Amino acid sequence: MSPVLQEDDEKDENIPKMLCQMDNHLACVNCVRWSNSGMYLASGGDDKLIMVWKRATYIGPSTVFGSSGKLANVEQWRCVSILRSHSGDVMDVAWSPHDAWLASCSVDNTVVIWNAVKFPEILATLRGHSGLVKGLTWDPVGKYIASQADDRSLKVWRTLDWQLETSITKPFDECGGTTHVLRLSWSPDGHYLVSAHAMNNSGPTAQIIEREGWKTNMDFVGHRKAVTVVKFNPKIFKKKQKNGSSAKPSCPYCCCAVGSKDRSLSVWLTCLKRPLVVIHELFDKSIMDISWTLNGLGILVCSMDGSVAFLDFSQDELGDPLSEEEKSRIHQSTYGKSLAIMTEAQLSTAVIENPEMLKYQRRQQQQQLDQKSAATREMGSASSVAGVVNGESLEDIRKNLLKKQVETRTADGRRRITPLCIAQLDTGYSFIHQALCDLIWGDLPLSFHQLAS
Repeated sequence: MSPVLQEDDEKDENIPKMLCQMDNHLACVNCVRWSNSGMYLASGGDDKLIMVWKRATYIGPSTVFGSSGKLANVEQWRCVSILRSHSGDVMDVAWSPHDAWLASCSVDNTVVIWNAVKFPEILATLRGHSGLVKGLTWDPVGKYIASQADDRSLKVWRTLDWQLETSITKPFDECGGTTHVLRLSWSPDGHYLVSAHAMNNSGPTAQIIEREGWKTNMDFVGHRKAVTVVKFNPKIFKKKQKNGSSAKPSCPYCCCAVGSKDRSLSVWLTCLKRPLVVIHELFDKSIMDISWTLNGLGILVCSMDGSVAFLDFSQDELGDPLSEEEKSRIHQSTYGKSLAIMTEAQLSTAVIENPEMLKYQRRQQQQQLDQKSAATREMGSASSVAGVVNGESLEDIRKNLLKKQVETRTADGRRRITPLCIAQLDTGYSFIHQALCDLIWGDLPLSFHQLAS
């Protein structure tokens, strides 16, 4: 980030501006997202794929393909997993709190939840939208995930059972599918969910949805065209204490950036009625995405015109950020412990205060018991048929099949074996069929291609 932050470093040729260029995607990349730990980067594109990247051990600079030797990768990033499920362009990806899950949405009208601990395992496919799904955001405590689509709806899904919690449509009744993306965002304290493109009295707004009762009484107004992206600052702030003043307890608040097709950016504090700052005509084309720096004082904004802008704030402007411990205390006092924090091993030993988590734990334990009992039944029944099929021992079947086997040779000396129909061995157990195949073909020194011929 140093060449972005400091002009002197930008001019210094010894300080690299580009660290790595990854060319694995086969089409336009629509979204990139860092995991919360910073270890992984997920990207989704028009090739219907999600790629998960991890930094590899440094092996020296490597030239970017097609760059005629001028550009070199300073860092090595390799693709550790390719996730295939969507049948259309991937529009957005989002990591859950504590990186337990990765969500992706697509123009195929679905949201897919991936198990980030066991890629490429799919935990759920959320079907309910009737239009292109263009944005995703997780509740900061992992209880909900929200999606917004061209079907003029915003849907909130529960992570306990991946079922629909609510569908909000009223603020979007007048909206058309005119935006390339609909990047909504959840506030870091969990109280507010802010949508992209909404309308109020025929004017474009960013709709504020309250978590309690999913009420839609407030919005961010002022943009002249559709809101494309909303992004909350990851930090929760409190008012900065001036020197010499007594430390009065101030109510914590959040900071939100709103980008629009009108090429302007507005930054709001939830403790103010008007925006903190509005930057008009920041780009030549629509704003596509926004990302805050981890310390909450910098913001990167990118546009369809191919450029990225960096804005730097001071604590005097935004306030004093709360520590992660203070933020966690707010979450725990408001919502109880986060489901997303708990791995399966931790769930079995955790002291659970939240009744929903208790139900979740019991359901997990019951599923494990059901799986074990099913596996035991299958093993028992399998062993009872393994020795005898249709009243004939497997050893006799093997001998008879080998006797019936017809072998011929072609003019060039290659061996051909006529396949045998073994339909009479239909027991429903594929391992018996596999064992017979292994026996028939395994005794012969033939390659797969010879057998196929």
